[in-house]
Amino acid sequence: MNGEKKLEHARERVIEAISQNMNLYGVTESIGRLYGALYFQEGPLTLDEMKDELGMSKTSMSTSVRSLLELKMVGKVWKKGVRKDLYQAEPDWYQTFIDFFSIKWRTGISINVSAMEKSLAELQSLVEDEGTDSKVHAEAKQDIEKLTDALEYYDWLNRLVDSFESKEIFNYIPKNS
Repeated sequence: MNGEKKLEHARERVIEAISQNMNLYGVTESIGRLYGALYFQEGPLTLDEMKDELGMSKTSMSTSVRSLLELKMVGKVWKKGVRKDLYQAEPDWYQTFIDFFSIKWRTGISINVSAMEKSLAELQSLVEDEGTDSKVHAEAKQDIEKLTDALEYYDWLNRLVDSFESKEIFNYIPKNS
């Protein structure tokens, strides 16, 4: 195997691993492949260049790039004399991790906390209603305790995400560099 083939093979292995790993977190493998391919590029690419590189349709490419932009894994780059939008992978893996997981965790926290707070209000009204059956009353009180504990967890998770976003986490778990 010549040098160019070895280089291509080594990159492809990493791109495949990235795409499979991102798939574990709810991001399609094609979006993961796009990020991996962009990561190894020496400079920014247009949508057309990415489409040619990966053999994806322009619509699929546009959707994938939009997803990566929302996850802050790719950024738009300006280059003098180029009229088309250029995109480049975020090279800082620490920042990519922080952005990716913060976005995912904040979404999950918001959905669960909202549901729990609504349910807590309903359960509290059951407990306060003198006409509530004693069995239902006791179960509602147990559920209130469970949901209160769960909300404490989500408060902790919010603070954890805050520590990632503020980079305070690196005071406790420093980068190696």
